Amino acid sequence: QVQLVESGGGLVQPGGSLRLSCAASGIIFSVYTGAWYRQAPGKQRELVASVSPGGQTYYADSMKGRITIHRDNAKNMVSLQMNSLKAEDTAVYYCGVSPGGYWGQGTQVTVSS
Repeated sequence: QVQLVESGGGLVQPGGSLRLSCAASGIIFSVYTGAWYRQAPGKQRELVASVSPGGQTYYADSMKGRITIHRDNAKNMVSLQMNSLKAEDTAVYYCGVSPGGYWGQGTQVTVSS
């Protein structure tokens, strides 16, 4: 059974930083693309960042330069370091892996003073 468990969300002030982590089980993570998505209230889920098995990364324009995605195949984990957070970054952040379309339960990130 595939499980993805996110952690690290919370409340942070504008300009602050958070590190999200996702622990994968039930898969050989090294052959999967790991990704982070987010969904703000009333909006569609959007891809924020991804990292391929070979280490190629993608970053959404909305967060490029402020985020770094990292995979640790030995630990079956993918993380997202987020800096200079803005109020518009407030959303539920989801970890996902592909192929297979597996998702975590999401972790809330709220950026507010």
